[in-house]
Amino acid sequence: MYDFTGKRVLITGASGFLGGELVDRLLQNNAIIYCMARNEGNLIKLQMKYPQIAYCFTGDIADRFSVQQALQCNGKGIDMVMHLAAFKHVGMAEEQVRECVESNTIGSLILLEESVKAGVELVLGISTDKAAQVSGVYGASKLLMARMFQQFERTYSNKLSILPTDFRLVRYGNVLYSTGSVLCKWKELIQEGKEVVVTEPSATRFFWTVEQAVDLIWDCMENAKDSTPYCPEMKSMRIDDLLEAMIQKYSGGKDISVKTIGLQPGENLHEKVLEEGPASNEVEHFTIEEIKELI
Repeated sequence: MYDFTGKRVLITGASGFLGGELVDRLLQNNAIIYCMARNEGNLIKLQMKYPQIAYCFTGDIADRFSVQQALQCNGKGIDMVMHLAAFKHVGMAEEQVRECVESNTIGSLILLEESVKAGVELVLGISTDKAAQVSGVYGASKLLMARMFQQFERTYSNKLSILPTDFRLVRYGNVLYSTGSVLCKWKELIQEGKEVVVTEPSATRFFWTVEQAVDLIWDCMENAKDSTPYCPEMKSMRIDDLLEAMIQKYSGGKDISVKTIGLQPGENLHEKVLEEGPASNEVEHFTIEEIKELI
């Protein structure tokens, strides 16, 4: 397990959904936090919520100068990097291919290269189940990121090196109520009694709470031996069960119309977390009552 006491930790994509929870956990472990993101407004909000943050950098990981500036940490140097920044909307990635690749693949490459040059102790990245069974641009871009982590590990993690760097990857499915999540749209529509659009009711997905997602990062740092995507066994949810749980919890007894449109480009009917692992329809499912507790 890594000791964060007094360590300078850079979080990329810090203003995103997972960033705040990770900042909170790192502060509890006495780390010195530096944050980087493209949205300066959200960075300001994050620093207002956590005034202990040492510094916030506005910049894009696909811009080498921005990454260099963040890793220099005002001349003090970063010890560890938590790489959360990503273009993660599956549907948009099918249309905005360049932007997705630039962020998830090229940006990750720049971050890895500059982190090695800066001699950081650890680079930890966030992978996705979409990289285990690629069917679209987003999954492909994240698969390439994972493979780059493994290549950099083979090259730069040698303990005989002067400045060895550890590379770690955590992998999970969808985080409940993350930015752009269908749950956010459904909840608002259900509360207003409006029609809900669903792709494929029989589809199955892996879902996590944001707290579980950060717990997994800590489990990875404690137990992972290399950059092989680290993930535990997970339950999955049927999309129709998830929708029914939300209707029961948020409709107030109103009748909700549901429109089915079928799977969209880049989507799988059932996901996998590991390439050789079981698909999400082959593992234990959350019951509707269990889902209601989570949402």
